[in-house]
Amino acid sequence: MRIVVAYIPTPQGEAALDRALEEARAHGGELVVLNAARGEAPLESNRLYDDGAVELDARLAEAGVPYTLRRELRPGDPGQNVLDAARELDADMIVIGLRRRSPTGKLLFGSNAQRILLEAHCPVLAVKATES
Repeated sequence: MRIVVAYIPTPQGEAALDRALEEARAHGGELVVLNAARGEAPLESNRLYDDGAVELDARLAEAGVPYTLRRELRPGDPGQNVLDAARELDADMIVIGLRRRSPTGKLLFGSNAQRILLEAHCPVLAVKATES
């Protein structure tokens, strides 16, 4: 089983990663951790930079699950980038993190999560971050 997790360094990304690790352990799967940033700005909050990647790589190695960490700069829609990667990798599952948005926020800015849920070729597991 190949599981693609859409990872960003946020509580939502961490929740998705934690659940993807659980799924990989439970099903003997391989994990592909995907951080697809646009590369359009000098600093992007959703981009996994070198220091964070080193920490994440160590954490994944310690988890004992076969994994690949992919950091990609892809222009365009992040939701489409996740869908393209999952299709390219022939993923059996996609895991995404959700954040709370107002109805107006959804209307004005769209929803990457909604796009992934509706257009994915495989099952999608959507998880919420624990609120503090």
